[in-house]
Amino acid sequence: MSVLVFAESQGGEFKKAAFEAVTYGYKTAQVLGTECVALCLGDAPNAAQLGQYGASKVLHVADAALNNFDSLAYTGAIAAAVEAAGATVVVMMHGSTGKGLVGCVSARLGAGSAPGVNQIPTNDGSFKVKKNVFSGKAIAEVELKSAIKVISVMGNSFQPEVVGSDAPVEALAAAVPASRVSVKEVSRVKGTVPLPEAELVVSAGRGMKGPENWGIIEEMAEILGAATACSRPVADTHWRPHHEHVGQTGVAIRPNLYFAIGISGAIQHLAGVSSSKVIVVINKDPEAPFFKAADYGVCADLFDVVPKLNEALKNFKANA
Repeated sequence: MSVLVFAESQGGEFKKAAFEAVTYGYKTAQVLGTECVALCLGDAPNAAQLGQYGASKVLHVADAALNNFDSLAYTGAIAAAVEAAGATVVVMMHGSTGKGLVGCVSARLGAGSAPGVNQIPTNDGSFKVKKNVFSGKAIAEVELKSAIKVISVMGNSFQPEVVGSDAPVEALAAAVPASRVSVKEVSRVKGTVPLPEAELVVSAGRGMKGPENWGIIEEMAEILGAATACSRPVADTHWRPHHEHVGQTGVAIRPNLYFAIGISGAIQHLAGVSSSKVIVVINKDPEAPFFKAADYGVCADLFDVVPKLNEALKNFKANA
């Protein structure tokens, strides 16, 4: 019996999400009174460092066919690791890869699944996890009764915690099925923190009036060390790149602090950002729906507020 955590690597490197997943797996293993085992697929030269976040050992399937995501190949490798580790719980992050794997792995293992959880499971005679439903308006408690459980964890639900040291890495031989997909090129945004991993996000909408005014948003993000984001209309009109689109039809995020500047707060946008720990809204429309979801609100013209706020933030940092 163990908790198996799939720790995704990109280009041979682990992102924050992988450490979050292992931290969650470690805490789950503590609740269940068992060990946490990490799994790496493809190129992962730094696999041993996962032990720092709670993995007692790391299984590594080093087949080069796993360097790029393929749901069929990954599912086969994860199934082999579940058998090798005697795992009863499988954990992965609820990112693009995790969303593509939860159903496949569950079907392969005949397991119950709970995608997008945000709390540690209970162990009071039943295995229950909690997750947000109805666009974050309610919390569901899901009981998994199957012998094997498959869970994906929402990003930024748990901060990575260093609890140990490097773990031993064991090579695992797994029959990787031939891919039905030919990957010609992989293009990823570089040089910025991925939005699902960002702890601070500065987002803006059509209230900016045009892409030429985005300098004050980028300045605020630079001062705070935050990621930039936007509403769907802004991405659709190509004011900003589509990878910055947050909301129900874009990227769902849960940062510690979310600035919504010049965004009215349509339900589709709120659905993707409502799990943010603190929401600050700047909008000159007092009837903007976003104010109902805000922890702090400024009802004023953003072109008056944001430059002054940027100056105040600069002074604060200079004197800190």
